[in-house]
Amino acid sequence: MKFICTLIAVTDIKRSREFYENVLDQKVKYDFGENITFHGDFAIHLKSHYKELIDSREIVSGGNNFELYFEYHKVDEIAEKLKNENVEFVHEVREQPWRQKVVRFYDPDKNIIEVGESLEYLSYRLNKEGNSSADIAKIIGLPIEFVEESIKTYS
Repeated sequence: MKFICTLIAVTDIKRSREFYENVLDQKVKYDFGENITFHGDFAIHLKSHYKELIDSREIVSGGNNFELYFEYHKVDEIAEKLKNENVEFVHEVREQPWRQKVVRFYDPDKNIIEVGESLEYLSYRLNKEGNSSADIAKIIGLPIEFVEESIKTYS
């Protein structure tokens, strides 16, 4: 068995497509009308159509029990773009206990979206702040080899 993608039900396929394309810079891979798959392999599906496929079971949005996770090394930049688009935040940019910068916000259907810097970029950033590779490995909980390779990648 092979995992293919995550699918979220949305109330307005056009609005959601515009959000993911224009705000989060995602590219459409397939457009089936009621179902759109983006590169990165997640899909949005028109809620009214999807409900028919699951025998009219209730679909509840905004449960805060699910998120789509994206990585982008300019977390502060995307947060500013989100503010300009009047996106509702779960929280603004903050550092996780392992120092990774993240921002969480809602898409138009109240699904949580997280954008965080990659652990590779985090390694580089922490090194630029004066931390040793050994200290960074302890902070983020990954092998020193990963940290050193990550620093080389961004240097």
